[in-house]
Amino acid sequence: MLRFLIRRLFTSLIVIFGVVTLVFGALRLAPGDPVESILGEEALEVDKAQMRECLRLDKSVPEQYALFWGDVASGTFGELCNERGVTVSDKLKANLPSTIELALASMLVALLIAFPLGIAASLKPYSWIDNTSAVVALLGISIPNFWLGPMLLILFSLTLKALPNPGSSVTGLTALILPAITLGSALSAKLTRMLRSSMLEVLNQDFVRTARAKGLRERTVILKHALRNALMPVTTVLGMQLGALLTGALIVEKVFARAGLGMLLLDGIEQRNYLIVQGCVLLIAFIYVFVNVITDIVYGLIDPRIRYD
Repeated sequence: MLRFLIRRLFTSLIVIFGVVTLVFGALRLAPGDPVESILGEEALEVDKAQMRECLRLDKSVPEQYALFWGDVASGTFGELCNERGVTVSDKLKANLPSTIELALASMLVALLIAFPLGIAASLKPYSWIDNTSAVVALLGISIPNFWLGPMLLILFSLTLKALPNPGSSVTGLTALILPAITLGSALSAKLTRMLRSSMLEVLNQDFVRTARAKGLRERTVILKHALRNALMPVTTVLGMQLGALLTGALIVEKVFARAGLGMLLLDGIEQRNYLIVQGCVLLIAFIYVFVNVITDIVYGLIDPRIRYD
């Protein structure tokens, strides 16, 4: 298994290198002047020249590329030209905890919805419970985040006034509930149907019938024997979606005015701030690699029979 993980890490690093290089080139091929995006069109030519030098746009593209990886090696990812003394790394460190908090809360919401519904639907297939879970899953997949978020805000923040709105200074759990529900609803729908299908397949296996024949309690059969063996495909979806939650909360963070990687990346794109965009993309790629490696390790914990050469 160790050899497999090493190979997986090596392959993932190559992918990261390729993705970051592609983004680096795309940013410089995009039309427009990043200096004017940051300073404005009416800025003095002297200020524009200084900003262009700070952004290293006065150098050739290969030199910019080499300097970028030098900043990565130093761990700073470059110093921001519009905020002297502040590095991209400082920005990432300040915004990453908020995104992790939202991702974990969304994952918790998804699990609390998906596991009871998925298990109940598999135990009574084609019943009203199964049909209800199918409707809930269909709604979760069909309703987009950019619609669900504002609707929840209108209902709970503006109409009922039960939860704080994005413009308030309230933080903590109450400010996290609506974004977590918005982001976790689609994931819960996928997990519900995946868990149902996987459980239905496992419940028809011989070892489940043997466990029941031995007189084990139904709860033990379901939770200890059936559910554990049904978690393999679910774990794959969880691993992929956790990476997506950590890096793809752009719309939700924008709707709820939450600081995070999504907001930082959007602001960087709007300002054409090369350093911010490159730093965010590199961190996002590393997050995906880390989550996928953790998922591979969890496979072995769930099913000890799995061995990699």
